[in-house]
This record gives sequence, C-alpha cells and structure tokens, in this order.
Amino acid sequence: MQKRMLINTVEGVECRIAIISDGRLEELYIERASSASRVGNIYKGRVTNVEPAIQAAFVDFGMTKNGFLHVSDLHPQYFPRGKAGTEPVGRKYRHRDRPPIQECLHRGQEVLVQMTKEGIGTKGPTLTTYLSIPGRYLVMMPGMSRLGVSRKIEDEQARDKARELLVGLSLPPEMGFIVRTAGLNRSKRDLSRDLNYLLRLWKSVKDRIKTAKPPAEIYQESDLVIRTVRDVYNTDIDRIICDKRSDALKVKEFLDVAMPRGKHLIELYVGKEGLFHDYGLEEEIEKIYSRRVELPCGGSLVIDQTEALVAVDVNSGRFRDHSNAETTALRINTEAAAEVARQLRLRDLGGVIIIDFIDMRDDSHCRAVDRAMREAMKYDRAKTKIQRISPFGIVEMTRQRMRPSLKDSIYALCPSCNGTGHLKSEESLSLEIMRLLQRICHVEAVAHVRLAVSRTVAHHLSNYRRQQLGQMEADSGKTVVVEANADLRGDEIHVTCTNNRGSEVAWQQPPPAKTGPRQIATVGVSTPAPPAPPQAPAAGPQPPRKPAAPPAAPEQAPAAPQQAAQAPAGGQQPGKGRRRRGRRGRRKSKGAQQPQAGPSPQGGQGQPLQAAQAPAPQGPSAPPLQPGSPQAGQTPAAQPGENRKRRRSRRRRRSKGAPAGQPQAPAQTSPQPPTP
Repeated sequence: MQKRMLINTVEGVECRIAIISDGRLEELYIERASSASRVGNIYKGRVTNVEPAIQAAFVDFGMTKNGFLHVSDLHPQYFPRGKAGTEPVGRKYRHRDRPPIQECLHRGQEVLVQMTKEGIGTKGPTLTTYLSIPGRYLVMMPGMSRLGVSRKIEDEQARDKARELLVGLSLPPEMGFIVRTAGLNRSKRDLSRDLNYLLRLWKSVKDRIKTAKPPAEIYQESDLVIRTVRDVYNTDIDRIICDKRSDALKVKEFLDVAMPRGKHLIELYVGKEGLFHDYGLEEEIEKIYSRRVELPCGGSLVIDQTEALVAVDVNSGRFRDHSNAETTALRINTEAAAEVARQLRLRDLGGVIIIDFIDMRDDSHCRAVDRAMREAMKYDRAKTKIQRISPFGIVEMTRQRMRPSLKDSIYALCPSCNGTGHLKSEESLSLEIMRLLQRICHVEAVAHVRLAVSRTVAHHLSNYRRQQLGQMEADSGKTVVVEANADLRGDEIHVTCTNNRGSEVAWQQPPPAKTGPRQIATVGVSTPAPPAPPQAPAAGPQPPRKPAAPPAAPEQAPAAPQQAAQAPAGGQQPGKGRRRRGRRGRRKSKGAQQPQAGPSPQGGQGQPLQAAQAPAPQGPSAPPLQPGSPQAGQTPAAQPGENRKRRRSRRRRRSKGAPAGQPQAPAQTSPQPPTP
C-alpha cells in the first residue's frame, strides 16, 4: 500500500495538505492566511465577567470575541486557599468537587489560558487553564503531577513499555508528560531529545509571561505544514511531495531535528498543471462539499449539517439483491460505515453525529456493522465516542470539534436565502406587497408611494395585480409607482413615501396593542330576521307578552273560547310531551296557588287563573291588554314553527280524549263576551 503526503501551497494565501492511500484521498487539511487556526495558542488574558448561573467566566485575550472559560477547565492553582492541590494527568477534579467559580475568579484578574476550540457562529472561542505543549513524541503539561500514555495506544504491553521509558527520563517536578502514539517503540534517546526541546520552549514561554501585559499572545502554534508533519507523519508514509522549495526545506529541517535517524524521501514537484490536479484530487475535493455521496455498491449517503448536530442517512439507492434483503442491508451498511468515517475526517465534522443505517433484524449483523464502524474510526485523530447500534438501526456518536467544518470554511451563506435554499415566489411577494400598500394608503400624510422591487416581482405586479393597484389608487386618492431594479434580490422591497410637497415621510406605524380597541362596525341586515323557535317556559312566573298582531275583528272573537279549550287543564302549554311535563309539573305544583274563579279582565266570568302567575306590570309604561291577546298567566298559542314530534303528540292526546268520528268536547270554561 502506497501512502503519500502532498503539500500544495499558495504563498501567503492558502496551504493544502492531502494524505492519499493507493490513489484515494484519506485526509485533507486546508488553512488560509485570512482564517488561520489559533487552536493551541497560549494567551495572557483578563477576566471581564463571571457568571455564577452557568459557572463560567469570560476572558478578554486579544480577539474580537471574549473567550468562554468553564469551571471544569479551571486549574486548581486558581482555587481559593485550602482547596488548591495538584492533579494527576488524565484525572481532573469532578465538577461537583470543585468550588464555585465566583470564589476562584473575579473581574480584572489575570489568567493564563489556551484555546481549545475556535468560535463557531455566534459562540466565542473555548478556553482552558490546563496548558499543554506538544512535541514530536511527548506532550508537556505544566502543573500536573503524573505521567501518562495516549489513550489511542490500546495494547497494554506497549503502554507499560512506554511508561517505563518515560519514568527513566530525568523529568522536572510539577510537570506532567504524555507519550504520544508517534513515541511508541521509540528509543530512550529520542524521547530525551524531545523532552529537552520542550523544556527549552517552556523556559521561553515563562519569560514572556513575566514581561507581557494582558491581553497578549504568549505562545503560537506552528504553521499547518509543521503541525501536520509533526502529528500525522509516520513510517507508513513513504514519501512527501511539495510544490514549493521553501516548504520542502522546512520539512527537511524539522525531520532532521525530530527524527534524525529516519530515512525520509522528500520530493519537489516541478509540473505546470498543479500537484493536486496531476493526482486527480481536485474532483475528489469537489465531491466533499456535496450533500450526497455515492457508495461503490450503488447505495448512497445523505449528509445534513446543523450548528450542533450532523445527520447521516444511509440509502440503498440502485443496489438490489433479490435473494435476501438482510444480506443486502448488511453489505450496504458495512460499506457505509467505512465511508462515514472517511467523510467525517475529510469534512472535519464534529459535535453530535446521528447515523441512520438500514434496518437489520439479525443481531449478528448489527454487531458486525458496529465493529466495522469502530474499526474505521480508529484512524481518526479527533476524540470520538460511539454508542452501540439501536434496534432502529441508529448509531449515536460524538466527535471532537476544534474548528468550523471544511464546508463552513470554504463557503459563505447565500445573501438571498441566508443558507436555507428557498426563496419566496413572485405570487407570495406580490400578495405581501399588496398588504403593505394597503397599510400605507391609510396614512394621511402619504400622497405618493414609490415601490422598488426586483424585475420578476415587478413583472408579476404589472401583469397580475394591475386592476387591484388601480382600484387602490382610486379608493385612497394616492399614486403608486412600481419600479424594477436589477440590483435588488428576489425578496428585497424598497418603499419610499412622499407628501404633496415632495418631502419624504415615514409610513411605519407601531402595531396596535393586543388589549386596545379595534375598529369594528356592526353590519345591519335589511331583511327581517326569521322567527325564533319556541322555547320551553321557565319554572318561575312568566311576564305578559306584548301582542305582536293588531286586535282581531268582531267576527273572529268567538274563536277565543275554542283556542282556550284546546289548552289542557292545569295551564300546560300545547305540544309538551308527557316526559317533559314530569319534573317541571312537580316543581310548579309545590309552589303553586289554588286557582280562584272570578271575573275576567273583560268583565265576565273569566277563566281560572294559573298557579304562581306574575302580576301585571304597573306604571304608565305597562301596555293595556288588548282583545284577542293572551292574558296574564294564560298559555300563548302554539307557534307555526313547532316541530313534527310535538304535533304528533298533540294529535295522540286528542285521539285518546274523544271517540273516532265525533268532535272533541270543548273544555269547561266560561266563554268571553264578544267584543263590541
């Protein structure tokens, strides 16, 4: 397997480093001078604010945004007296065992911090007071008290051997060291040489700490070329190819100091078309920015990135194996696991990552995909944590994020859609403009409205909203002019309002309060309202109703006894069923008075009064009783809008009281004298 490192540099602008294995792109590092990485730099800063609510402090260290320092990243040397102490490498105090940050830091205090993660979006950089300076084989950690070995070295025998070599060195007190993966199987002399280099570097850092005034930069990490060679280069890489002589000399000098006994093959590219182009990497790099990634078997990956989460969806695509669906899912998921690990390294994606594999029923297949995913992530230098695959085929993992992703570093948000990929249609914008003009036309100070929109929106308004614009001008008495501006984007709208003298006036008005009055008018109806359906009378006394019809003629007066005879005894209204009569009848009978016979208001022997009848209204506003109208306590006649059920029950009661073929006898009531 041929593994090579390609270094392409545009002097003072950009540097790109690619690691290829058998012609396939495995790792890619890009850094531009305008956005150079500051991760690993050490600063002397000053605390600007302490927030007890989130147990964090904000530190001014010389950048536009203040750094974020959490209490879990606070070294014990900043603890109050009596609580400070030394910590072993890899065993920090737990969060609950630490004192509150308001007892450790105060505003204006000077602190020595190191950047661990660059700011992303609106978030500022993340800082820590646990300093670490990396070398070729060792990592020096001032203020720590133990020695350690990189967690990526899983072999226990190799870990014990590296720890024995480290103990045999003459290490300074109050200084912790970690053996890196590159220091595995190295001689004691190589480790001692790297140790002396780190001690000289720390001495110069301490001298700058004493003289610098905050905010100031104390230590700066090496450039991308030296960092990559120091952290990535190993014996698996057989050659390094550079397209600039200065980079080739820089790499050679570093390797002569760090690995003097190694045999390094450093070549200089002299072609004209470009180093990456000759190796076919330009097309591979362009595929990194795409949302869809094709798999060799025919499946595909769909990668969507948000601010704090990355979602990866595995699709079967055009791959079909009709013999067994379970075998098909296993093959696609196995290839997808290796490709997902590769894409995470190339795109430098971090944070919470959700991978949705194709569902599999066999537990052994799920374990095989889980093993393939963990094996592929071993080659990643970033810290990762992977959960087991769930019954739904979902894998949750986290990956260390130290800088924005490659896509965020290369691309900028679209000013039109702000990164959403969607714009309002011309019809939606035209409707929005019509609502805007409706509000403007009700402002009295405005006489002329000039509207500037894009060409497509102006074309839609002129062709599809011409009649509405004309009607709006006629109703309001204002002039509206629509202009097409080629410099405006699709959803941009510029409105200019002027008065009769040509002076520009403001038309924006604050929205009305939610509890304030609204301009609402009652709509009148010219046609008479339909009669209301009959309602059941209340249990209490009923007031007399005002007659709705003029007095009846003398020849219609004898009909009153017949109407009264149809009413059942006891004052029950016609059309009431037996069930409805039960409770109301009992309620009325408890407080009812005995009916008394007496003369009627018209002067004759009248009908017996109903129980608990309401007295007639007194005063000049009470209308007199008219002939033919229901008297006080008398049940009104049935309305013409009675439903069918009530009419049937009334016929049933009539048929039970009189034999068939004979007219029903009238009730025994004294007839009223005819009206003169």
